Amino acid sequence: MTESTLLQELISLTAARTPHAHALTYGDIHMNYGELHAAVNQCAAGLMDLGLARGERVAIYLEKRFEAVIASFGSAAAGAVFVPVNPLLKPDQVAFILQDCNVRVLVTSPERLSLLRAVLPACHDLRHVVVTEPAELVSRGHVQVADSRQLTFWDDLCQPDLKAGHRVIDVDMVAILYTSGSTGKPKGVVLSHRNMVAGAKSVASYLENDANDVVLAALPLSFDAGFSQLTTAFHAGARVVLLNHLMPRDVLNAMVKEGVTGLTAVPPLYIQLSQLPWPPAIGERLRYFANTGGRMPRETLTALRQRLPQARPFLMYGLTEAFRSTYLPPDEVDRRPDSIGKAIPNAEILVLREDGSPCAANEPGELVHRGALVGMGYWNDAEKTAERYKLLAPDAPGRENGLQLPEYAVFSGDTVRQDSEGFLYFIGRRDEMMKTSGYRVSPTEVEEIVYATGLVGECVAFGVPHPALGHAIHIIATWAINTPARGLNDLIIECKSRMPAYMVPSAIEMVPGPLPRNPNGKIDRKLLSSGWLAHQGPQGKPATATLLETRHAEH
Repeated sequence: MTESTLLQELISLTAARTPHAHALTYGDIHMNYGELHAAVNQCAAGLMDLGLARGERVAIYLEKRFEAVIASFGSAAAGAVFVPVNPLLKPDQVAFILQDCNVRVLVTSPERLSLLRAVLPACHDLRHVVVTEPAELVSRGHVQVADSRQLTFWDDLCQPDLKAGHRVIDVDMVAILYTSGSTGKPKGVVLSHRNMVAGAKSVASYLENDANDVVLAALPLSFDAGFSQLTTAFHAGARVVLLNHLMPRDVLNAMVKEGVTGLTAVPPLYIQLSQLPWPPAIGERLRYFANTGGRMPRETLTALRQRLPQARPFLMYGLTEAFRSTYLPPDEVDRRPDSIGKAIPNAEILVLREDGSPCAANEPGELVHRGALVGMGYWNDAEKTAERYKLLAPDAPGRENGLQLPEYAVFSGDTVRQDSEGFLYFIGRRDEMMKTSGYRVSPTEVEEIVYATGLVGECVAFGVPHPALGHAIHIIATWAINTPARGLNDLIIECKSRMPAYMVPSAIEMVPGPLPRNPNGKIDRKLLSSGWLAHQGPQGKPATATLLETRHAEH
């Protein structure tokens, strides 16, 4: 059997074997592999007609739907690079991504395009906007774009006159996935065809995916783990159910309706699901459930296993820079539920000291990932790339004396330990990134948005451990001196209007200024966060803070 080497071949090779098997479900509509393969090729031909050059970027700003999948794989088939944009992002955040990686083509809906009207003029490299709804259903007056951009309707783009895409090979880039960075701006992780195909094969092998599986895509496709639901299923010839859920119960209803056999989600969603009654029909079909995006609370894991005694739990750890790194086999969950497991197939995980030498058993060190899944660095950011993608020492495990060419690995910045049996345990992050609702959020990114309100003089953001969210985002700030007096509610409203739901702070404390500095003159985030924890009230709430109860987005 021919093996996939390019991303689009995950679909084309399966279509050649089983063209009539269902590949995608969206609502009550199914698309089989033959239809999906044809649609991908038609999209690729349309992108070529737009004059898209090899390696140019196609941004996809859509909820989960057929067009989002087709545009992603169609971009790959054209020899271009797709950039999935989280549909929860605000216009300024979308514009940053479009500018940062010089997007040439934007695929979106008329409704989302209208949200971007004010920011698109600053996206100077954008030449074409493709809107999803047919022209006869949309008034062109409602999808206006700048004069320098050509407006194309999806049905006009995807024409049957096929043409070959640009020639690429497996080490060429195929995707840029944006993740928050410690500088406050998102970082674009560049992935190759090889990265994504190797990841699909690796994950599908340990999850034992096959053509009988029905995989629920509940995570955003802009997440590496979310997009992985597509790649692993297509490699195995399985069916993917696209779900844009508003409530946790929507997930359960979809699992019953579609006979889902595999579910991957983040801890906050699992926590919500564990508190609901599960219809018995789910347990009759669900073969596995997998956790990603943070540690699942043990109580949640126990509750899920009680509801799903036949389903196998997979506890996973990964980072966008290397797609996926470890998993804990289900038969080890009872013995070591706090472990993140061992390396996934076709990857090696090292635990290294600062000098690059291997740590002894149970000695804390940095998790380092080597192998086919190591990404290509951060787009247009040499400094950040050098911090995470580093050369392995010549005598590192797996490196022999006669090898002349160096090897890059991903140095995660996460501290772990490895026991005498080789199982890994997460200790903490070296940087100050917060993980909330499955999202990695930079404190600086939050602070920049709060400053942009014009209501605060100084502010600092930090994460506080939270049983459902992973981290709750907290802010300590001072009022701006020369701003007309406004209340805390005004600041809350401004935050909600400027931030995705998962980024809205759970608590804001306004204090007299100035905020304390460290020896370098920077606001001392560590001192402020430790002081907040030390002065919590009797119910676990800060004695002086005003709490903002927010409903965080479900994924």
